[in-house]
Amino acid sequence: MTRYVLTRLGQAAVVLWAAFTISFVILFLLPSDPVSMAADSSGQGVAVDQAALDQLRARYGLDQSVWVQYWTSLTNALRGDFGTSISTGQSVTDAIFSALPSTLVLATTALVLAVLFGVAIAFFATYTRKRWLANLLFSLPPLGVAVPTFWVGLILLQLFSFRLHIFPAFGDKGFATVILPAITLAIPTGAVIAQVLTTSLQSTLRSPHVETAYAKGASRWRVQTRHALRLASIPAFTIAGVLVGTLLAGSVVVETVFSRAGVGRLTQTSVMAQDIPVVQGVVVFASLVFVLVNLAVDLFYPLIDPRIIQTKKSHTEKSNIESSTDLEPAHV
Repeated sequence: MTRYVLTRLGQAAVVLWAAFTISFVILFLLPSDPVSMAADSSGQGVAVDQAALDQLRARYGLDQSVWVQYWTSLTNALRGDFGTSISTGQSVTDAIFSALPSTLVLATTALVLAVLFGVAIAFFATYTRKRWLANLLFSLPPLGVAVPTFWVGLILLQLFSFRLHIFPAFGDKGFATVILPAITLAIPTGAVIAQVLTTSLQSTLRSPHVETAYAKGASRWRVQTRHALRLASIPAFTIAGVLVGTLLAGSVVVETVFSRAGVGRLTQTSVMAQDIPVVQGVVVFASLVFVLVNLAVDLFYPLIDPRIIQTKKSHTEKSNIESSTDLEPAHV
């Protein structure tokens, strides 16, 4: 297990380095000048003293060669220092962590709703004996994946905020402002969970141990909840990294539509302003969350199905036996 964890940590380091490098290259190749954009905050093309611009470029290290900029940024990032925002002058780390609580509340609420939505659809679609209801439930996940997130957000705003006046339209003060953004973000995520879990449940319900449970007199509800759902949930856990990516990517759109201050909104404004340090900091932070979630999922597998670790042990023992067998003729 120690060797496995160390291997995964090494892979995580490679992913973080690749995310940092790719974002640096893309941002460096952009044709516009972030210092000029920051100096002309009004966006009206106001002339700015060239000497002042050169001084700002020197302050942020943008007057150096690309290799010097890359190496300086990389070594600083290894110490957790992603520099200072070109647009606001705020520390990148402070900017991310100040925006994180709002996004964390939104993502957590959306994830809970998505799991409830996805599991309920998958469970009842495979449980019901009514064909029309099963077909209806089976058609919901593809629809949830296909519908654009911003369109769902606008529809929810129009219906529940502007017409029925149930939830506030904008802002991030109070739990009521989280409901509509969380539902908007939960729909595509829950649809993915429902698709994967439905397929896995259908396969698990055809397995021999389920037939044995029926033969012993177990009810349909008991078989579905105690014998099938737990094993069928493993593929859903496998896509946890994809779900995290969906939540982080969706937060950019959702926080913009609902005017919420969070990491998604910070990303959107930083990309528009070509604020290189902030964009790189957000990319590395998102990659760090991605690799940590995937590592946690891999370590969580044996708790769901102990046979996984037993299978790994048997494969390892088999490999050791084969290796020792291959070495015997050489010793002879």
